[in-house]
Amino acid sequence: MNYVKLGKEISYALRHHPEKYHLDMDDEGWVVVNQLLDALKDKYGILDEEDIIDLMNHSDKQRYELKNHRIRAYYGHSFKKKIKKESQIPPQILYHGTAKRFLSSIMKEGLKPMNRQYVHLSQDKETAYLVGSRHDQNPVILQIDAYKAYQDGIAFYLGNETVWLSEALPSQYIKMLNHLD
Repeated sequence: MNYVKLGKEISYALRHHPEKYHLDMDDEGWVVVNQLLDALKDKYGILDEEDIIDLMNHSDKQRYELKNHRIRAYYGHSFKKKIKKESQIPPQILYHGTAKRFLSSIMKEGLKPMNRQYVHLSQDKETAYLVGSRHDQNPVILQIDAYKAYQDGIAFYLGNETVWLSEALPSQYIKMLNHLD
């Protein structure tokens, strides 16, 4: 089984284009597993829920949640229908990795979801660095005063064990770090 290829396709279906797979997604992003598997059978053959569990066990990142024969992506949604999440109290500090070319705009206008539903934040600097390095060889790490933003009314949501999501974050909660230390 090519877990990488299957994982990318499931992410694409659950995060970006559920309509292309004729998935009935509820307000929280859940889809019946068998409906997803049926949509994938022409390309991957007969799959079952155990195949999804194997995929999740072989992945270095937790991207999906499986519960009661339903599946959803934890984060990364880009389609118009906003996924409802339950607001949670964030850690004191969170991080965001970005390309240097975006820094001036971020420091002026804050962090925005852009083509996603939420701003993605990391619990640690190393993960933020890895995310930022997708767009820049020497990314900038931003430190977010998440708890202060939360106290001021900005909603935060747990994405998975290392990713937090938030509404747009004004620049007053953002500080640039000079290095990973």
